[in-house]
Amino acid sequence: MPTLPLEYDLMRVMRSLILLLATAVAPTVASAQTFPSKADPRNNLKPGRFDAGVAASNMKLLSFSPKPAQFDTVRGLTFVNSDLAFGTHFVYQANFAGFTIWDITDPAKPSITSVVQCITSQGDPSIYGNLLFISAEGAGNRNDCGSGGVQDPKDHMAGVRIFDVSNPKAPKLVKNVQTCKGSHTHTLVPSPTDPNILYIYVSGQQAARPETELAGCKNGTDPADPTNSLFQLDIIKVALNRPELAKVIPGARIFTGLEEGGECKQFCLPADARRAAAGRARPAADPAMPTGPRNCHDVTAYPALNLLAASCSTHSIVVDISNPEKPVRLDALTDTNNFQGRHTAAFSNDGKKLIQTDEWGGGTGPMCQASSMIELGGNTIISLDAKKKQAQHAYFKLPSAQTAEENCVSHNGGIIPVPGRDLYVQGWYQGGVNVMDFTDQDKAFEIAYFDRGPIDPPKPVDVPSAAAAAQAAGVRGGGNTIGGSWGAYYWNGLIFSSELDRGLDIYELTPSAQLSANEIAAAKLVTFTEYNPQSQPKMKWPPAFVVVRSYVDQLVRGNGLALDRTSAIFAALDAAEMKSGVARAAALNALALQVDGDVKAAKDGARVRTMAGEIRRLATASK
Repeated sequence: MPTLPLEYDLMRVMRSLILLLATAVAPTVASAQTFPSKADPRNNLKPGRFDAGVAASNMKLLSFSPKPAQFDTVRGLTFVNSDLAFGTHFVYQANFAGFTIWDITDPAKPSITSVVQCITSQGDPSIYGNLLFISAEGAGNRNDCGSGGVQDPKDHMAGVRIFDVSNPKAPKLVKNVQTCKGSHTHTLVPSPTDPNILYIYVSGQQAARPETELAGCKNGTDPADPTNSLFQLDIIKVALNRPELAKVIPGARIFTGLEEGGECKQFCLPADARRAAAGRARPAADPAMPTGPRNCHDVTAYPALNLLAASCSTHSIVVDISNPEKPVRLDALTDTNNFQGRHTAAFSNDGKKLIQTDEWGGGTGPMCQASSMIELGGNTIISLDAKKKQAQHAYFKLPSAQTAEENCVSHNGGIIPVPGRDLYVQGWYQGGVNVMDFTDQDKAFEIAYFDRGPIDPPKPVDVPSAAAAAQAAGVRGGGNTIGGSWGAYYWNGLIFSSELDRGLDIYELTPSAQLSANEIAAAKLVTFTEYNPQSQPKMKWPPAFVVVRSYVDQLVRGNGLALDRTSAIFAALDAAEMKSGVARAAALNALALQVDGDVKAAKDGARVRTMAGEIRRLATASK
């Protein structure tokens, strides 16, 4: 959720209102122009904070834990929950006014380990060992974490706070690392050569602070000027054994040369005739706005591949981070018609695809109504070739008609480790949580969801006067309570969602025609001690029968192999599982040879070939 400098924030709100008005008054056009379905079970759910109506498909709520008393208020954005980080048996849930550490030893009954009150909008968290990193941005954050605002500029905190959470019942503030633009979000990048060194890539949305407040800070308009604080990602270097010495080092200047629009490859200006005819053309570019990116909202690292995917407003940027102190831009892609503000990225596990989300309207507006555009406010799928050049493919947006009372747009998520598929779970604010399958980069679709009704009931139709309507237009959320899922993430067998207003949700996936029990069981085999969604881990599955059966399920679902062969493979796997040791290995190797023979005639030969490899891996592990 952005907190831009005031002048840019106002411009952005005005542009968003223009877009919203354009979609609201547009005439009815072909189904390709309007989104979503009017018959979805999530439509028109009963409103309520804790008693709202619920719709769910292929996932169920395991537990709901309300916000701790210290944060239990709905006053603007001051006390909303934000993002999550995960370590051992703890979930670290950030809040604009601090953070909560939840013990999820029993995920059906999470318990609060500690609550730390610390005004730190927006509080983006990451965990690494015993260190918790919290982003701070905005004018009201103080070095001492106190409330009441900043009275003296020397007490202003904008950057990354470092807490020692070795005793999770009593976290201690170790260091406030000040940065010129503050930290809206941040991403951890471990050093590939020194296990004691951790880098933090910092995305700050503010203008540079006055040099009288923080030496070395400078605003400017030249992306190539190395003294300009704006056109870079700040980098903090942390020695894990001496975190109190963490310091800012020269930043990542990945924007130079993009001020004229960059490498636009699809859906570039001018707007295509189809949207213009429907009354949904984007407003003309504002000459007061930067013509290229000067920062990113989020960046997602994939350390195992030495890659970083940056979501930078107009641009999707892919960066080589082999040397984290000297990152190199590999490619930049724009979509000036259909993405209002790139927000979050995620890689497929093999690194060949990329998701970019679009936080159209900034996260406080109702951008999932029946009249809303499919292309704006959702996800896009991007392919990466061997040289990491990007090509844009399908769009995907929440397929339900949310109400005018529900702030709803694409927001944060992460990969679900189902072998052979690319699945992404994410939050849509008051649009709830859903799971998208993007295995086919041109045909993304939904396979599961959980949604509550709006927090607020509809306003009486005879109430807003012209003056009241004008006042609501200038208020975040139009005067409605801002809530819903900030982000949803799969971690060690469960889905966790940070609910801005209500608390913490934990879900389980349930078997369906689109996701089998074998696939769910195989996903549960992938576990991590720590998980920070913006520092994406490589997912690896141990040799297992459920992994092989997951591939068979997928072949049956997609008609990728003849039914008589999939039935025979299931039977052979059952028979092999009844054996042990050398006998099991021999049976599996014999099955692998048979499956090799299926590849040529299979509709989905690549999946059959992969399955044969998994059978052999299982055979080797069985000896």
